[in-house]
Amino acid sequence: MKIVFVNPYCLDPRIQDHDVRIPPIGLYYLASTLIQLGHDCTILNWSSMQNQQGLMEQELRRLSPDIVAISILHANRWGGIDIARLSKKICPERPVIFGGPGATFVWQHLLANFQEIDAIVMGEGENTMAELVQTIETKGFSDLESIAGLAFRRHGVPQKTAERPFIQDLDTLPDPSLHFSFQHVISSRGCPWNCAFCGSPKIWRRTVRFHSSNYFVTQLARLNKQGQNFFFVSDDTFTLKKDRVISICKGIIDANLSIEWAAISRVNIVDEEILYWMRRAGCIQISYGVESGSARIRKILNKNITDKEIHRAFRLTKSYGIMPRAYFIYGSPGENKETINESVKLIKKIGPLGAIFYILDIFPGTRLYDDFKKRFGKDDDIWLKKIEDIMYFETDPKIDQKKILKYGKTLRKAFYSSLPSFAMNLELKNTPELAPYHAAFLSRLGMTFAFGDYSRIRQIPNKSETAIKLFQRALTMFPDHRAFLGLAIMYQKKGEHLEAIQIIQKGLRHFPHSEQLCGCIGVSYMNLGKLKEAIHFFTKGRPSLQNLQYALNCAKTLGNRQLCLKIEKQIKEMNQAC
Repeated sequence: MKIVFVNPYCLDPRIQDHDVRIPPIGLYYLASTLIQLGHDCTILNWSSMQNQQGLMEQELRRLSPDIVAISILHANRWGGIDIARLSKKICPERPVIFGGPGATFVWQHLLANFQEIDAIVMGEGENTMAELVQTIETKGFSDLESIAGLAFRRHGVPQKTAERPFIQDLDTLPDPSLHFSFQHVISSRGCPWNCAFCGSPKIWRRTVRFHSSNYFVTQLARLNKQGQNFFFVSDDTFTLKKDRVISICKGIIDANLSIEWAAISRVNIVDEEILYWMRRAGCIQISYGVESGSARIRKILNKNITDKEIHRAFRLTKSYGIMPRAYFIYGSPGENKETINESVKLIKKIGPLGAIFYILDIFPGTRLYDDFKKRFGKDDDIWLKKIEDIMYFETDPKIDQKKILKYGKTLRKAFYSSLPSFAMNLELKNTPELAPYHAAFLSRLGMTFAFGDYSRIRQIPNKSETAIKLFQRALTMFPDHRAFLGLAIMYQKKGEHLEAIQIIQKGLRHFPHSEQLCGCIGVSYMNLGKLKEAIHFFTKGRPSLQNLQYALNCAKTLGNRQLCLKIEKQIKEMNQAC
């Protein structure tokens, strides 16, 4: 059978869409499971297809699938409903299947109110989906009662079958990297904690299952061979089993994988040995859920971590050259000026190098949602409104909306205004073998201040000065390519081209074939009017198309027709090769 899996768009536009623009890793596992059984599977990432009904209809008609399966987190449920309606418009007989936590938690609501949805795969979906597709293929859309882990309508009434047991050995699942290429990977499923704002406890029942380190490293190696060199490790808590984490890291090193990656952890389960091996294996960022500087707020959210554990995790993570990113939630029950000030104090003490601030949302499947329904006598039909979520402050008369928005500004200002000092006061482990990693860490951070996300944020002061100092510090530790390049460009921006040339000349001693360094020094020579020297560097080694174009402009200015023809030939050959 031909199955199309869809990652739908959210109802509201995103300021940052990194959390929704990537198809969930579960879709790749589902599709791979069905491919192994002989089915034809396509994954459509329609996270940015809002208001593109014509294009979606055209694609569905072209693919002509037998089944449309739509992944629902929660904010994208209306997008999923739109796509279900579109599919039914094209082919009313085609089954539309929903899955994912956003469908699992409100299965009765969806089946009762949206006839476009024929069935919902509940929770962990590989085995349920495999059985469902087989049943549809052989018997049509009937005899569904025997399929565990499924919800559907019988005589118009929503019902669900027996709960399906979890897959105990995750390595029995077919590796999605055999069929697809992706950057968001996962080495475990589940989380043992019980945070009040999270749906994981209800989905995974606070159990955790793991891929073996060999399975995971093999997957990374296969993806790396496909051209992927940066990964987001999506485990709820990657560092849960220390020996396994170290085994994965050593496996990455032994396989000589030239990759970088980011992970999610918890402040009370990292230590120096874990951080050492993670950094050696290419980890550049760890995100920690801090949530609040107020111990009282953290207790309300059932986030059982202490200030001491938070301080220790951020200090150690930075010391090993890994960027610690903090998640903060504001607008929680009992939030006030005092608790926000506690968060501000904590930010200034731990010095995160990245931070994301969320207003507390209430989502189905969480303890906060259950409490909300009890307090107001609501049921799941509240989601008939065209809304993505419910913010906690909207349900609590004791909390003023204007104050909550002001609290967010206060938190962001505290972080952004202090960020340069956080970067300047980094204390890195004085370990010779980590020097190249520290230099890479500092130069990457410098690039962020100079040209990346932080360069565009007005509230951050002294961005250029901070970047220059970070590049300079990196080069005292190790001859880092990015630091040479970044520092030279900063001097170029100031019009100090002689200084930029001196920096690049030092860099070329270590990286003589770098087209980026050659291009950079060529630009400085060009700005100084030394066009022959510029052409020499623009055409050195294996020049980029941009460098050749610069060289051609210089040759034209010099009136050197023969050289122009030679460079034009190189440009033509490069374009043809592309």
